[in-house]
Amino acid sequence: MSTIQVEIVSAEAEIWSGEGVMVFAPGVAGELGIAPKHAPLITTLKPGDVRVQMEDGDQQFFFISGGLLEVQPHLVTVLSDTVIRGDDLDEAAAREAQQKIEEKLKDTAPYDDDYAAMKAELAAYAAQVRAIEKLRKLKG
Repeated sequence: MSTIQVEIVSAEAEIWSGEGVMVFAPGVAGELGIAPKHAPLITTLKPGDVRVQMEDGDQQFFFISGGLLEVQPHLVTVLSDTVIRGDDLDEAAAREAQQKIEEKLKDTAPYDDDYAAMKAELAAYAAQVRAIEKLRKLKG
């Protein structure tokens, strides 16, 4: 079976590097599926989960806060400010942060300077909760 090298990098460090048979990532226009020998591509990623399917059927699972995806025929690179390994995701903390932001937004006018940043942060926490739910289903 053909594989592709995958590099997942945050602002702080390389988080994971390895071989996979398929990579799934949250593109801004929808989920992308990248197989070995895929055509070159650079695209923006939205907050969500990145999954690397391994030859043995297992998956590596990561949450990203958004970022960039670069695809070359034998290499996929995911660049994101924040990358959290699936096993390190904290559902209670993500839901609590999401709820706090929702409460703050109730008292913030749409024209307030902080409103757009708060909406973006809310979207990232909502995506993190969805990623946790997806991971739970994958683990069955």
